[in-house]
Amino acid sequence: MLLDFFYHLRKSGLPVSVQEYLTLLETLRTDVMQPSVDDFYHVARMTLVKDESLFDRYDRAFAAFYGRIAAMYPQDKEIPLEWLVKEFQKKLTPEEKAALEKHGWDKLMEMFRERLEEQKGRHAGGSKWIGTGGSSPFGHGGYHPEGIRVGGPSAGNRTAVKVWEKREYRDYDDQQELGTRNFKVALRRLRRFAREGAESELDLDDTIASTARNAGLLDIRMVPERHNAVKVIMLLDVGGSMDDHIARVEELFSAARSEFRNLEVYYFHNCPYENLWRSNARRHAERFETWDVLRRYNEDWRLILVGDATMSPYEILQPGGSVEHYNKETGAAWMQRLLQAWPKAVWLNPEPQGYWQYRQSIAILRDIMHDRMFPITVDGLERAMRTLSK
Repeated sequence: MLLDFFYHLRKSGLPVSVQEYLTLLETLRTDVMQPSVDDFYHVARMTLVKDESLFDRYDRAFAAFYGRIAAMYPQDKEIPLEWLVKEFQKKLTPEEKAALEKHGWDKLMEMFRERLEEQKGRHAGGSKWIGTGGSSPFGHGGYHPEGIRVGGPSAGNRTAVKVWEKREYRDYDDQQELGTRNFKVALRRLRRFAREGAESELDLDDTIASTARNAGLLDIRMVPERHNAVKVIMLLDVGGSMDDHIARVEELFSAARSEFRNLEVYYFHNCPYENLWRSNARRHAERFETWDVLRRYNEDWRLILVGDATMSPYEILQPGGSVEHYNKETGAAWMQRLLQAWPKAVWLNPEPQGYWQYRQSIAILRDIMHDRMFPITVDGLERAMRTLSK
């Protein structure tokens, strides 16, 4: 089975060597891990995948292989708990959802502190306590227009203003092949932008020929540089609702990586705050203070933010509004600093533009960006690149 796993990874485009495979076998013979799927996943990734940008590709390959193995065994006949949660969600009509009260940020935080002090046991399907299902503002698996998700996956409503759990995100794959005509066209748009205003470089062959024709007198010939000195900082939103747009963002990221010689990439979640990171695998241990990033690059750099801008308005306008940590300063304040440091900036949004009018947070960020938000389409990229080149 492990040999099949090795060939499956190779077939999925992962550069796994025989030596790395032998290292995995040797590791499995020791007591370094417990006999569980989760531990095998981490040990295999550690020994077989050396490039963190390929972690997402490994995750997809591992899931496909595990799914094929799991299909060979009989399924558990017990009714999964998530079935009960889904069934409960269906009982909330649109009218019932609309009738649920939004408490506001301060009251919501106060109510959450009270529940933590008062609650002693598990609850499900209710409207008050921290639990699963139901219409309580606290818990997961149910619905509330403005709540705090505690543990468990999102029910798909994406109305939580705070998420009480450790979040793990994956780097975008910069080796993703551009498989659609639209993104090949987008690549040409990026290439055209990269070559505008390029400095000149020495044309050695033409210089030699011209000097020979000029009886040995040096005649230097210059040509436009193939890839110019355009410098781009790309900030990528990752995790949460951005999971719906991974494929599109990876295609865009690959295009930028292939075209911009001077490209610096950092990650954020929902809205930039006081810290950014380069690797999602080490995002808790290896962060970069945003102030340091602002001082490191001068205003010659262009700024491209990529994200769906879909979040609670509190995350932009409220101190402490971030879903995953306490931010002393608002996201809006950090956005203003980014735009002051790099006036040539655009926001690329993978969310279909027809949905923008229904997202309050998108309207807020478009206003902060002075309407320099563009969809990730051929036309949108062309307009964005034209804006950056001015």
